[in-house]
Amino acid sequence: MSRLVTILAILATLVAALSVAVFQAGYRQSLNALAQRGQSDLSLAADRLTGQLQRYQDLAVLLIGHPSLGAARYGASGRSEAEALLLWAIDRTGVLNMAYLAPGGRVLASARPVEGAFPDYVQRAIARAREGALGTGHGLAARPGETPQRAYVFAAPRFRDNGGVEGILLVSVNVELLEQEWRGDRPAVFFTDRAGEVYISNRSELLGWRWQGDRLRPAEGEAALSRRQLAGFDLWRIDWGPYLPRRALHLARDLPQVGLTAEALIDLAPGRRLALLQAAVVGLVLLTLGSVLVFLWARRQALAEINARLEQRVEARTAELKRAQDELVQAGKLSALGQMSAGLSHELNQPLMAIRQFAENGALFLEKDRPERAAANLTRIAELAGRMGRIIRNLRAFARQEVEPARRIDLSSVLDTALEMTEARIAKEGVVLELQRPEGAVQAMGGEVRLAQVMVNLITNAIDAMAASDEKRLRISLQPGVRPQIRVADSGPGIKSPEKIFDPFYSTKEVGASEGMGLGLSISYGLVQSFGGAIRGRNLPEGGAEFTVELDGVAG
Repeated sequence: MSRLVTILAILATLVAALSVAVFQAGYRQSLNALAQRGQSDLSLAADRLTGQLQRYQDLAVLLIGHPSLGAARYGASGRSEAEALLLWAIDRTGVLNMAYLAPGGRVLASARPVEGAFPDYVQRAIARAREGALGTGHGLAARPGETPQRAYVFAAPRFRDNGGVEGILLVSVNVELLEQEWRGDRPAVFFTDRAGEVYISNRSELLGWRWQGDRLRPAEGEAALSRRQLAGFDLWRIDWGPYLPRRALHLARDLPQVGLTAEALIDLAPGRRLALLQAAVVGLVLLTLGSVLVFLWARRQALAEINARLEQRVEARTAELKRAQDELVQAGKLSALGQMSAGLSHELNQPLMAIRQFAENGALFLEKDRPERAAANLTRIAELAGRMGRIIRNLRAFARQEVEPARRIDLSSVLDTALEMTEARIAKEGVVLELQRPEGAVQAMGGEVRLAQVMVNLITNAIDAMAASDEKRLRISLQPGVRPQIRVADSGPGIKSPEKIFDPFYSTKEVGASEGMGLGLSISYGLVQSFGGAIRGRNLPEGGAEFTVELDGVAG
């Protein structure tokens, strides 16, 4: 029992180790797929944001050349015309505000009032436009009495005909309006500026967070974050809210055209579930297989222990059993004969009949003073006795599934042997024999003694089947070829149930009749198959039955 417990513990450890290895391999493989899909999603989110901002950039570049903006420099009427244009534009685009400035930064016209000095990010955009380039910036846009709003600004320069900047159009875009189109989408995406602050995101809980070293932190307090590198991937474990994954793959992509960095948190749960499922399946298969092997081992050990105890009992009683050995030998022989009687009585009957016939004939030859013929009969009896010995060995090997390897044999010689053993019976029953075979040897792969047994069985069965027939005709043919065939046909009543003819104990003979145990064809079937052959039985159209034995031929 202790050994069994140890083996089970080792099995559980090995299964656990292999399952962990499968999980890790599957997890790494899933990371590659998740990273590819995540990069695609991140690219789509970045392209969507840059596309949205591009529309407002194009608006600033196109509107800066409008004549109404140039009129803003010429008195109140020109200012009113420019402001009407700007108000018309923001009503149709949803921007926070538009203002037309002098190169020095003085407001010449605006859609909505501009109070106080511009914030630093706007000042930097204006300075960029003053140099003749498109200026950009982002930050909070505050108006008296209103909540500050996140804005992204474009500053487009207007050039004089003789060169130089004569005015600047400032377009302030409402960032929250941009987010409304994709807030809540998967995956979680956020955009950080050069200072590392989360400025735009489809998860509002991340807004205002800032990178500090290698950690993303909220504006106040701390947030749980555990990072590790696996196979070149940046894996996060966080607890930041119900709308953010607990385990995530962090991806980042720089967007220099808008001065931001796009970042995404790809949920690892699907990949982990797939890897866990793979590991569970492998673990279950290994555990099942290992349990079966352990069960078989335990069963074998138990049988070995039982066998050892039996051997000890046998050794302990050997002395006592020695005294009764002579009496038990005869009992053992009778028991063995009783178990094998069905097969032995069927398979040995024909040689015994032949031996009896040869013995009777030998006695007659001696009475007629013909000792040379009597000696020939005795020789035949010796040969048949040898054949009986081989038959017994083959039957024992067949019963124990001990198949001797097939070898090259001559089918003509085997057929001659079978006819010799049944010659007397054929003559006694008045059977007309028709034998067709080619000249010379027909070689095939098989067992000589076993095949002779089969042929004797088929011939005697055919004779028995024709017992009540007016015409008793037995046709035996040997056909060479790639797979040589021996056919045995009779003129009897045929086979009642051809599909059952090779079943053990199936017989068409009367109960109590000799040779009526129904084992002959079943044994013949097994003998033919033991050297790779096939045997078939069928009814002939003209009446009677035909059995065909087919064997593997010998090349060359």
